[in-house]
Order: sequence, then structure tokens, then C-alpha cells
Amino acid sequence: MLEYASFTGLKSLDSVSHTSHADKLARKFTGKDSVIPVSNNILIDLSSYYKDSLATKIELLKKAINLKRLVSFHYYYKKGEADKLIEPYLIVFKWSSWYIFGYCTERQDFRMYKLNRLWNLQITETEFIPREIPEQSTNFDSHISDDYMITVVFDRSEKYRLIEEYGIGCFTETEDGRLIFRRGFTDIDVMISWLLSFGDKVEVIEPMEIRDRIRNISENMLNKYK
Repeated sequence: MLEYASFTGLKSLDSVSHTSHADKLARKFTGKDSVIPVSNNILIDLSSYYKDSLATKIELLKKAINLKRLVSFHYYYKKGEADKLIEPYLIVFKWSSWYIFGYCTERQDFRMYKLNRLWNLQITETEFIPREIPEQSTNFDSHISDDYMITVVFDRSEKYRLIEEYGIGCFTETEDGRLIFRRGFTDIDVMISWLLSFGDKVEVIEPMEIRDRIRNISENMLNKYK
């Protein structure tokens, strides 16, 4: 059984250091001081636009986990919004964001919920008996599948950004310096928003569906600015 009050994801720091810092980070993160020294020459800055609300949510979730109480909240997601009731198990920092990992009483399954998308968080009076968490459920990367594959060509001026976001091996370079990028994405809309952020420095080669959608968006934008 996993330790229910654990902060998960901060272990990634330990993978690049010979010293364990995850427990120290978990103890020191209170929401009041978002810049956390973990050694003489390493600082982690967890501040964000949502720092104050995140701190409150994390404290409430830690309390609910310790008390083994269900939590309720209003959640915003791609398909709309809904009220949720879950058994909270783990507070997770991953993919540059905070999440609560818990068991959804409606879906009857384990789910990840991004803290910035949940509001009106409340601890209920209903206690729950902690259940065994299947090992595969805590493979958090499996919650984000890469279903949509794209092939795009970037201008050489965008090399720094591709390296920053996906690593130095994420593209192949043509003789004329252009960058061929192939990758899977979880969400088409997120992918398209990311591609549009490059302006005219990127061209989608395939699939045609994405190419057509970007063309339509570009035409609609052009019409608004005529």
C-alpha cells in the first residue's frame, strides 16, 4: 500500500542527484514560501499565478488524505464542467503542474485531477476505507497517452525552443537547416494551439486533418483582421 500523505513526482529531483530531497521538499512546502533551497547550490521555485489558491488546496487535500475523508469539488475540463466526489490518495507534482490522484466514486476508477482546474474544494464528513491502488494506476505517464501523431517542419530559428521543450534528439535536421519533428500528442486542440504559437515558422506535413484545421483557423484569423 502506498503512503497516502506522499507527495509524488518530486522524486524526479532525486533521479539527477545523489541526495534524497523529496521528503525535505514535502515538509517545507507550505504555500507561504514557494522558493525552496534543497542544497547550497539548488533552489526550486514552485511559485505560480495560482500560488495562493494552490497552497489552500494542497493543505485541504493533505488533511483529507490524513483523515481519510472524501473530497468534493467542481472540475473544468475539455468537455465542460462537472461536480466530482473522490477518495484522495496522492498529491502529485508532474508535467510542471500539481494534481490530486484519487478514486472517482462516479467513474469507479482512479483518476488524475489538475489542481488549477478544480475549485470549490471541500472536505466532506464521509470517511472512506483506503483501497489497494493497482501498480499500473501510479504509472502517471499512462494517464497521458500519445494518440495523435504529427509530422511538421520547423524553421531553423525555432531549434532552441524544440530543444527546450522536447530535448535535443526530438528532430532531424535537413541539409537546408529545416527541422523535421515527429511526435505523438494526447490532445488535438492542445497540439494545434502549440503549433500556432510558432506563427509562420512551422508547417504541418501530416496528418491532413491537422493541416486543414490550421489552415481554417488561419483563414478565420485573417478575416477578423481585414
